[in-house]
Amino acid sequence: MRRLIPFIAAAALAACGAETASTAATAAAIKKQEIEQAKKTMEQAQKKIGQAMEQVQQSQEARENAAKCPAAGSL
Repeated sequence: MRRLIPFIAAAALAACGAETASTAATAAAIKKQEIEQAKKTMEQAQKKIGQAMEQVQQSQEARENAAKCPAAGSL
């Protein structure tokens, strides 16, 4: 019986280590997904910012052109 106790204790600790490793792997996979989603969100935000900047540029150019040629606005 005394020989069996260390074996049971070792088996219990090994199982605990395997569970910890599994939990760590799962947490790492979740973090990877979060990072990938954050990158996609950032790319989408950058795209929207770029489009907004283009619209501002076009609007500014249209105003400048209208200021240069005021008669064109009355057509």
